[in-house]
Amino acid sequence: MSRPRVAYFMDTDIGGFYYAQHHPMKPHRLSMTYNLCLAYGLYREMEVYRPRSATPTELTAFHSDDYISFLRTVTPDNASDHARALARFNVGRTADDCPLFDGLYDFCALTTGGSIDGAKKLAGGTADIAINWAGGLHHAKKSEASGFCYVNDIVLAILELLTRFPRVLYIDIDVHHGDGVEEAFYTTDRVMTVSLHKYGDSFFPGTGDVYDTGAGAGAHYAVNFPLRDGIDDASYERVFRPVLTKVFEVFRPSAVVLQCGADSLANDRLGCFNLTLKGHAACVEFVKSFNVPTLVLGGGGYNIRSVARCWTYETAVCLGTDIDPRIPYNDYWEYYAPDFELHIAPGTIENKNDREFLDKVKVKVLEGLRSIAAAPSVQMAELPPGADLPGPSEVTGEDKEPADRRGEARNEFFAGDIDVLMGGTNRGTPKSVSSKTTTKIVAAKPGTGKAATPKVSTVKTGAAKPAAPRTVPLKVGPPKAPAGAPRAPPKVPAAPRAATPAPTTVVQNGGGAAASAGLPPLTPPRRPSPPTPPAP
Repeated sequence: MSRPRVAYFMDTDIGGFYYAQHHPMKPHRLSMTYNLCLAYGLYREMEVYRPRSATPTELTAFHSDDYISFLRTVTPDNASDHARALARFNVGRTADDCPLFDGLYDFCALTTGGSIDGAKKLAGGTADIAINWAGGLHHAKKSEASGFCYVNDIVLAILELLTRFPRVLYIDIDVHHGDGVEEAFYTTDRVMTVSLHKYGDSFFPGTGDVYDTGAGAGAHYAVNFPLRDGIDDASYERVFRPVLTKVFEVFRPSAVVLQCGADSLANDRLGCFNLTLKGHAACVEFVKSFNVPTLVLGGGGYNIRSVARCWTYETAVCLGTDIDPRIPYNDYWEYYAPDFELHIAPGTIENKNDREFLDKVKVKVLEGLRSIAAAPSVQMAELPPGADLPGPSEVTGEDKEPADRRGEARNEFFAGDIDVLMGGTNRGTPKSVSSKTTTKIVAAKPGTGKAATPKVSTVKTGAAKPAAPRTVPLKVGPPKAPAGAPRAPPKVPAAPRAATPAPTTVVQNGGGAAASAGLPPLTPPRRPSPPTPPAP
């Protein structure tokens, strides 16, 4: 099997943001992760990109307009003028999980931009795996910050994927329940959410019982596997593999979003599991084995040394590359003292997940999955001849794909009473693309000692018409980092047209379950009527 095409999104400035003194969330962990990946030379085997900032229009695809406007406006200096809004949106309260800090909106836009652009790479068929360790902030709600998360980049990335893929699977291996993502897609059957997490003992966020399985058209499409303290690698794998095997069998996802929160590792400041890097990465390896386009995101993780080790190792797993268990010299060498080893020892918390408990929960979860008779379909509708449809993706430089590979349609659609496997080429591109530039970074060979400061020049792309983001190849050195009722779901976009012979067709949400969920059908565009000629 050929090595997957991996797109890696990193911003060397994001580690400079600072939540608050004594706050467990440290963006500095991202700088450590990026630098360790460079020290291992992993950049040579993947496409490295500097993500752009997401636009307010992109953010309001899920979040409310007033919430995003508030994030853009509020600062620590004018906080007193927004006292009521701070309380309303759960930001900046005393001793709160979501403090108000300098550059809050810029931080949210950067973390989200990488996830959305990663989804675009998958939707365009120019990558098999996209990685954004800055993303994975799964607690944010439509109009409220929660659990260190302000903008839910996962929901926005899934909405982007749904413009091209009929079914998206979300998998969450964070120690906390992925409540924000589950809530957003609780009533639709086009997204299945799977979360394995600590549940009970008033553990945040307090949701994710095994009986929470979705509502309406989304019934049985929310899968929760609650766990107790101290689970180890063997016990975790014993439940993860059979559950995910059944999920792939019944749901048949067209794309996967995998949230790899590292707070499920041993010795985390807020976690209570005993997983090692190998046990955590075994989940990534197993998901990768299904050969489905996958967006890999970060998430929780409050022991920054373990986080950097974990996400570097899982980057290597995505690439199919073995790396040295001895950590190479890098800018943060002293952080890994005294042993300077990549792998960590298992935790010592008592494992309260006995075989009887795990088997009982597993049986309940598998029973719910058996209630899904077949993977949900997406109906196709005809468009009038000559309808204005989106053109081919616009890419430049090394990112350009041969005509027989670019935008390869790997999805299964539904037309009438027959399933059609679309094996041809689909030239359509996702809509609502920002005119800003995603910068492609081609890292130079690192020397010994400190990493060089990156030199990046950007190329502006016009904003005349929506088009796929241009990627500009640039040569830089390794970066130096700076010191329970669910809410209303977001509007799920209709799936795109499939590349079939005339008449031209476009995919839209079908009837039945999808219609009952309130998903808007795609209205075919109409050709304008010709003007009436003047009377002679």
